[in-house]
Amino acid sequence: TLPDTIDVAGIWFDAPPIWGTYPATSDMSGGAVADLEDGYLSIGNGLASTTPTFDYTGNAGQWFYNFPLAGKDDVPTATIGLVEPLIGDALPDDPGYTFQQGLDSFRQNTGFGPGKYYNVAHNGQSYEDGNNAERSLDIGVVASAAPGSTIGLYAGSGNKNNATGNAYTAYQAAFHDEVHNPAVVSSSFGIFQQTHPDSIFRTAVDELFVDAALHNITTFVANNDWGSSYNFPNGLANQNMTLSSPYAVLVGGTSLTTLAAASGDPTIYDPSDPSQSLLGKALAHDPATLWLLVEGGLATMPTKVTGTQGEETTFLEAVWNVYALRDNKTVLNPGLGLTAGGASDGGVDTTRPTPAYQAAFGLTPTSVNPDGGTGRGAPDVSANAGGNTWFYGPPPTMAPGSQADIWDYWGTSASTPLWASLAAQIDAVFSDQGLPNLGYANDLLYQAAALAPASFNDIVFGNNTSSYLDGGPIDSDGTQITLTGFGYNAGPDYDLATGLGSPNGLILTRTLSAIAHAQTSFADNPPVLNGDGTMGATQSLLVQTTSAVETTVTVIDGSHEQQATSKATAPFAWTARLAQQSLQEDFDPALVRLFDGHHQGALIQVQGVEDTPFEVKIDGASTTLPQVTLTNDFGFVDFAETTGKGTVHVAREVATAETAGGHDDQFAVVRIRQNGIDEVSITLFRVDDLNGTIGGIKPGEALYATAAETRAYQTTEGGSTIFGNGYGIYTQAMLTNVDAGDLIAIKLTDHTTGHDYWSFAQANEVGSDGTHVGHAWNYGLNTWGFEDQLGGGDRDFNDVVVGLDFTSTSGSGWLL
Repeated sequence: TLPDTIDVAGIWFDAPPIWGTYPATSDMSGGAVADLEDGYLSIGNGLASTTPTFDYTGNAGQWFYNFPLAGKDDVPTATIGLVEPLIGDALPDDPGYTFQQGLDSFRQNTGFGPGKYYNVAHNGQSYEDGNNAERSLDIGVVASAAPGSTIGLYAGSGNKNNATGNAYTAYQAAFHDEVHNPAVVSSSFGIFQQTHPDSIFRTAVDELFVDAALHNITTFVANNDWGSSYNFPNGLANQNMTLSSPYAVLVGGTSLTTLAAASGDPTIYDPSDPSQSLLGKALAHDPATLWLLVEGGLATMPTKVTGTQGEETTFLEAVWNVYALRDNKTVLNPGLGLTAGGASDGGVDTTRPTPAYQAAFGLTPTSVNPDGGTGRGAPDVSANAGGNTWFYGPPPTMAPGSQADIWDYWGTSASTPLWASLAAQIDAVFSDQGLPNLGYANDLLYQAAALAPASFNDIVFGNNTSSYLDGGPIDSDGTQITLTGFGYNAGPDYDLATGLGSPNGLILTRTLSAIAHAQTSFADNPPVLNGDGTMGATQSLLVQTTSAVETTVTVIDGSHEQQATSKATAPFAWTARLAQQSLQEDFDPALVRLFDGHHQGALIQVQGVEDTPFEVKIDGASTTLPQVTLTNDFGFVDFAETTGKGTVHVAREVATAETAGGHDDQFAVVRIRQNGIDEVSITLFRVDDLNGTIGGIKPGEALYATAAETRAYQTTEGGSTIFGNGYGIYTQAMLTNVDAGDLIAIKLTDHTTGHDYWSFAQANEVGSDGTHVGHAWNYGLNTWGFEDQLGGGDRDFNDVVVGLDFTSTSGSGWLL
């Protein structure tokens, strides 16, 4: 505060954060003490202090995260600005080499040619005063993961003339740099430890990130390395309140374990009882174990991996948390104590409201602390930060040298520029497709997760728990502490340890491309539902039930009511995530076949009229639409019962060809995964409306099959029939002459039995209950699964999975 007589014209942030006695050192946990046993606090980090894997981030982007431009090293990607307070490109005194030489030497070790960089250091910089190791970590990540990007270094306001540059002034320099205009900015630095939510300093920091959004910059901020405690000894789970801006993408950390390394981690493999360990169960093809690992990015049956393939194959990705109790719970080690960092932060900033994009995703991030509270959940996304895999970077001095001179780095300081590198590649794809830069992207990431869950590897193992108090029975790097046990576990979908998860870069980029072209060229297309809950168009809809218990589903369409009893969905019934994962060429057919024959819930078909009311009830109870604003414009919505009895997925049976730029006469990609044993094929054809009518002929009427043949799309291979490649096998084809806004439907032909099945149930056979049998199931963005047996077969709806992609062929076709 200042006296009223002082007129404050502005505030200058040119001062470092105040370190020392932390603001919160009292016990706010209510006397909590964690009930823990000796051993690692979290799974999948057991190699951190012994034999972790070391690699370049470029390899990680290609092998583990499926970066869209991996291997296309000659493609220029967007400029990445790195926040490097005080140090910029400063070197030790009289080094005998330049920064450019040090950068080029490291790039040569990674297999790339000379790199490009620039430095913005207003008022000077200092090697001694800046964080040289952090700078080399950032350089190492970006130079390898985004080799086509120019790197910008921002030292802030420097250290001359009584200035002390810090992260705030470095952010300012990056966000307002109208000379270099970085499209992506990455920072692993805090601005202040914590500030009061009503502080003018907090407001100024918040406005800083608004500036970034207004400059169309995608900003990634490390969510810190101290686990749930955030290194405050108050006994609670804490989240950085100053840097929790809803306009920055907050990045958490994971620990990635390759299949080659898995047997060395005692939390993953126990040689004394191998059959009960995670690796042992996976090698025994235990479906429950493999199901969770596939959700997290496993794409190959572990028993099929040989030789060096294991070094390039994800086995487990868990929360980064290297802490372990030893010596009868009296020592916390390894040497990465709570003060040095060793776990992914994450939690809830209860001083802010829940951002609109998290609320739209159906989230109410809630603190685990005794006082609870809701607010801004963190992180948004994650990637490898350490634990079982560390990353190479140049030495802090940036001295040229051989592979032997390269250093090893870890932390969310690594996962954050890794995400920035992915964003730079996405920007390059966007530019190639005639789109603007990604820019402010928080809402788009959550929308991508709703439309195509396979855009992210779902981290379901581990925790970030590290809350503690000063004083107690445990020695942590010379400080006595008490662990109180407040923190967050990984779990299905979004969680407060890893956010949405780590990226499947290619699927994420394809999804963001589809979203961007839809927003820029097809904003006027009718939604599934209007804002008042009425039908957004006259349309035919699939109504699909997913529930862990038997439920009764009631669908009210205007004055018409349908009801069905749905059996409990089988434990390994296919999800949208698995269906989309299967539509990747390198996804193992053995994993596809493993999860065959698991039935879905009830399937109803509804034909509604525009502007008529539409309602879904589960066991007579009303439902909500948790993600309707994210999916409604893309052909589907979900209804959820508030007590968790189940969900009902309502989706169109046709795809709308939302082509790149709204152009006509385009190619479209058809991706097919067969999971049935019969000889099958599909045909795609154009219809006139969302009910599937062709020239006035409705599905099921005489001559409909003939009309569909006249509307069938030709492929680049010739003909209109696309055959499946066999049980578990992937194939793809290219449709020709697709116009913007075309409505595309699918016919499945089983050549073994001679039957045709349509996405519209009214064109199929009549079942024992007197209704037409549905053979199609929607799995999210332009993806359907089909049942190829008369009468509905085993109702697993994965005998043939079909995905349509209308934008990947545009530009240079980098997403094919």
